[in-house]
Amino acid sequence: MQKRNRLNIKLLIPILILSGIGIYFIPPVHARFAPRMDLVYAQIKYLINPPEEAVFQPQQQSQVDLAVTQMMQTHVASQTPQASLAPTTGPTLTPTVTSTPLPESVILPGITYVHQHNRWNYCGPANLTMALNFWGWEGDRDDVARVVKPGDGDPKKDFIQQGFPDKNVMPYELVDFVNEETEYRALYRYGGDMDLIKRLLVAGFPVVVEKGYYERDANGKIDWLGHYLFTTGYDDARGGFIAQDSYLKDKNDNPIGESILSEYEIYQDGWRNFNYLFIVVYPPNRESEVMDLLGTWADAEWAAQHALDIANEEITTLSGNNLYYAWFNKGTSHVALNQYVDAATAYDEAFALYESWDTKEQNRPYRMMWFQTGPYFAYYYSARYQDVINLADTTLNITISKPTLEESLLWRGRAYYMIGNTQAAISDYRAALKVHVNWGPAVQALQDLGVQP
Repeated sequence: MQKRNRLNIKLLIPILILSGIGIYFIPPVHARFAPRMDLVYAQIKYLINPPEEAVFQPQQQSQVDLAVTQMMQTHVASQTPQASLAPTTGPTLTPTVTSTPLPESVILPGITYVHQHNRWNYCGPANLTMALNFWGWEGDRDDVARVVKPGDGDPKKDFIQQGFPDKNVMPYELVDFVNEETEYRALYRYGGDMDLIKRLLVAGFPVVVEKGYYERDANGKIDWLGHYLFTTGYDDARGGFIAQDSYLKDKNDNPIGESILSEYEIYQDGWRNFNYLFIVVYPPNRESEVMDLLGTWADAEWAAQHALDIANEEITTLSGNNLYYAWFNKGTSHVALNQYVDAATAYDEAFALYESWDTKEQNRPYRMMWFQTGPYFAYYYSARYQDVINLADTTLNITISKPTLEESLLWRGRAYYMIGNTQAAISDYRAALKVHVNWGPAVQALQDLGVQP
């Protein structure tokens, strides 16, 4: 009898395993549990191959004739995703008078706090929703996400699970959403400063900044994260900005990011990670007021040059790990000015500093390329196609559990095409569309090759 029972158990185990696998792949069950399994997979992969140890090493800068580089830039310019930096600037770029002392404290009323939880990677949609709701927009974070991060479009999944693969929404995508999908207007600029943020707040305009900071991530580790922060006031007596942080939650997963104080020094340090980028959302009938407040920042080119000046200054004043961000910002500013060879040289220096990062102080910000794609522009338009491919390989294969960064896939595909590997380019373009369905740049890239998406 015991022998028969042991035999029955041996037969039962594979049956249960096969049944469990079959149940797991029933569409509603799979859609619900697949993201959790992906998180487990990510934890295992990161344990075996820590992403913070991945280091990209650029090749020697190509000695490409400047005329050839300029020709290539013109040839491929139509393939480059462009942000709507749009709103037309006013007739004057003269800043408002700043000699008038600012009040010691301003806290804007009428803020509706929106958190990003119970969704995947909703930082962008949550912050933009708060910015739009402030002006009376009646949409919610899902309305934003359906446009800026629709996910893979798999009809077997619900809307929330479709959005799991897409890890980030770029600033230009948020700005384009406002300008193209709502009655409001928006712009973004580099090179902001805290005094400008205060002047906008005093005039009644909240600001979204993009910043980096170290926080416990979905894998349970304290690591560097990129983040938007909706800034709605400041208090000099307390020494910081009042912000709505969509990410923060307590040990019971309750959101706790409403109207928090972000100390000026911490705010500045995190903001530096993204070249002091800021977004302003406003009603169209107040555009001239916004432009007057921005002053010279109303001109996107001036703002990029100002950001470059800041980066150059910080290269001489900063030290340690912060020096990496200064050189990275220098590259990003050059990209914004279409100075790609100079940008590539700056990024080379940044990546060298990244390699020598003081890991005793903090982990490397290995997610950097999830959020900022300037190096791809710089290396591609400097005809350094192998560097584009190598950087994308490092980003897609080591810094993330699965290759689901559409921007990295797109740029690697472009570089593959330029070195003659058209099939690899097509494969990457199609892979990008599996992360971000109907994404314009990838669709256009395929159509340019005469291939259906």
